Amino acid sequence: MHWKLVVDTADPHAQADFWAAALGYLVEDHSALIERLLSTGAVPPGIVVASHGRHAWRDAAGVRHPQDPYEKESGTGLGRRLLFQRVPEPKTVKNRLHIDLHTEGGRRDAEVARLTGLGATVVRQVKEPSGAWVVMADPEGNEFCLH
Repeated sequence: MHWKLVVDTADPHAQADFWAAALGYLVEDHSALIERLLSTGAVPPGIVVASHGRHAWRDAAGVRHPQDPYEKESGTGLGRRLLFQRVPEPKTVKNRLHIDLHTEGGRRDAEVARLTGLGATVVRQVKEPSGAWVVMADPEGNEFCLH
């Protein structure tokens, strides 16, 4: 079985770049599939853009775990992946689902600095009897926790 978590976004390519860097994932390369579909006229040119010097879907971008299998013909991951899809409306309320990132012992502050450098922001620091973590937001305001 494989899975993907789909995230609504205003800019799928920027979000894919952020999360690939944050997680150590790879941005999926769908250019071979897109080139084939464009050459046969199966898709119109208006639904693709240039990203990382190659054709990409205008309204979607995915990232996948580098050790998971993927379809070479389409570039689509067959394991752990995130898919970012463009939607017209902005985020307006708290996430109903979020990602927890776990660092190695003693590395949380360094990871906060690294993720902030990638465009994340610190929302708040949490200290409870069950533990401590940092609530952060990605460049579009989607919250995640850093443990």
